[in-house]
Amino acid sequence: MKNQDRYQRGWEKLKEVDGEAGKRIIESLDDIAPDFARYVIEFPYGDIYSRPDLDLKSREIANVAALTALGNAELELKVHIHGALNVGCTRQEVVELIMQMAVYAGFPVALNGLFAAKEVFKERDDSGKN
Repeated sequence: MKNQDRYQRGWEKLKEVDGEAGKRIIESLDDIAPDFARYVIEFPYGDIYSRPDLDLKSREIANVAALTALGNAELELKVHIHGALNVGCTRQEVVELIMQMAVYAGFPVALNGLFAAKEVFKERDDSGKN
């Protein structure tokens, strides 16, 4: 598989999942690490997200859970909460899956995740997004 194919497939998948939020992150790397931006497009989105055995909603549920459990990736968590909503998760599903992380990762990270979700929901409300 050619790198250009991976890049194009990844860019399309990134737009489908993360829309403008993902695009902003990629663009923010232009002046410091453009190669890293390309890697983000090619590997996670071009190779992994494009695999057929999980739908995008399932992938975003896994991402929000993992990023919540990490407890130190607020920016990425917000991007993937947007992504989860973009691919069909409801706000209540996002809240429930973050609450579920309290059982396995602790209350502090679940609280942080809920506050991140609250910010994303407000941002979407303010911009007229669902």
